[in-house]
Formats: sequence, structure tokens, C-alpha cells
Amino acid sequence: MNRRLKRAALFFCLALIVAACAKAAYTGRSQLLLISEGQETQLGLQAAQDVLKTEKKSSDQIQTERVKRVGQRIAAAANKPEYKWEFHLIEKDTVNAFCLPGGKVFVYTGILELATSNDELAAIMGHEIAHALVRHGGERMSMALMAQLGGQAASIALGAGTSNPAVAQAFSQAYGMGAQVGFLLPHSRAQESEADEVGMILAAQAGYEPSGALSLWRKMDAYSSKKGQTPPAFLSTHPPSKERIKDIQAKMGAIRTRYYQQALLN
Repeated sequence: MNRRLKRAALFFCLALIVAACAKAAYTGRSQLLLISEGQETQLGLQAAQDVLKTEKKSSDQIQTERVKRVGQRIAAAANKPEYKWEFHLIEKDTVNAFCLPGGKVFVYTGILELATSNDELAAIMGHEIAHALVRHGGERMSMALMAQLGGQAASIALGAGTSNPAVAQAFSQAYGMGAQVGFLLPHSRAQESEADEVGMILAAQAGYEPSGALSLWRKMDAYSSKKGQTPPAFLSTHPPSKERIKDIQAKMGAIRTRYYQQALLN
């Protein structure tokens, strides 16, 4: 092994050690993060521009303002001013929503048929914003890099800018950016459960009733259980709805007491 490769291997090992020490926001869970938040945010910005080029924004001003109003309250609770928050309502009969790294949030009109109350909409947006805050995308990208690349290539990707093709490919894979899949992040079940919890906290801090998550997921369960109905994109990579509902019920009381009631006093 020549000197350059030795240095690359050493850097990669050191990076893994540092990454193993990363802790998730809110929950403190250990995370593997091999890319910087700046890289992740820049890729999220590029992806958001692509979405806006290919998707049609809704002309419904009332619902658009509703999405922005709920989103801005949750963003304020998130206290992440370095994110350049944007909230877009996309005209498409699809039950889906997502938040790209850096705070670019997209809600599809189809999901508003289920999220009829602001508490339910806050549950959706809190959940998606939680994915960005806890850096689930960066975590997925890091796992993709580890799976794709050898030590030398990974070490190069770690220090590269966002134009590095390995990082770009990992981002594309982590966010499922195929033409048929859209921009849905294929989260793991652990990440989904974590986003549910953090999302409820954010919604409660913003003054929305945490039980909105419970009523929402009951509607989602009924929607996906219709005869001949395949799971919507929003549910395609998520845990079974009944498991999710049970978990939300177990956490809801403590979140209401600690965060929601305090928000009402402020």
C-alpha cells in the first residue's frame, strides 16, 4: 500500500470513529454520519430545485397558506435558523409529503384529504421535518456510501464537495430518486419511529394537539386497508400502521404533558 492509500485508509478509520460518536438530536441515539451537514444541505437544495422544475405547485391559496402557516410554526419550534425553510403545496392526488435536508418541505394535495385538521397536518409536517432535523437522510447516505465504496473511495467522498459523484449517487439512492419513486426517503423502521416521536414533540411545541398524530394514523390505516388499495407512497416504507398507532399512543401522554401544555402557557 503506497503512502497515499495509507493516508486515505487512516483518514477513513478516523472518520468512522468520529462518526460513531455522533448523537441524534432529541433522542441521543448513536448515528453513523460520514458526510457533513453542509454537504447534505447543499444536495437537498439541488434536489428541491429539481422538484420545483418537475412538479406543479397548487393554485389553491387557502390550502397553500395553511401549509405555510403550520410549517412555519413547527420550524420556529425546531429552532434551526440556519435552515432556509420553504413550504410548498404540490398539486397531485398523491398521499405523500417529505422534507429535504436544509428545510425544503413539500406536501401533496392528496394527503390533505386525510389531514383535515391542522393538528393532523402538523403531525405530518412535524414527522417530515423531524427526519431532516435528526439527519436521517445523512444517515442513509452514509450507509449507502459504506455499502458502495471501498475505504479509499469512501475517504475521498468524505472530504469532497457536493459535486463528488459518489456522494451524489449515495444521495440519490438514499432518497429514492427514481422517476417512478419520486423523492421519497426509504426510511428504516427505527428512523420512522424516531420521526414520529420527534415530530409529535415539534408539533406540541408549536401548539398543536399531539393526538392529531393518532387520528391521522388511524385514517392512514383505514386508507391503506381499503379493498384492493395498495399502500400510498407515504406509507410504502413505513412500519405497519397498527404498530405505529400503538407506539404513538404509548408516547402521546408524556409529550402532551411536557410540551403541549407548556406551549399553551407561553
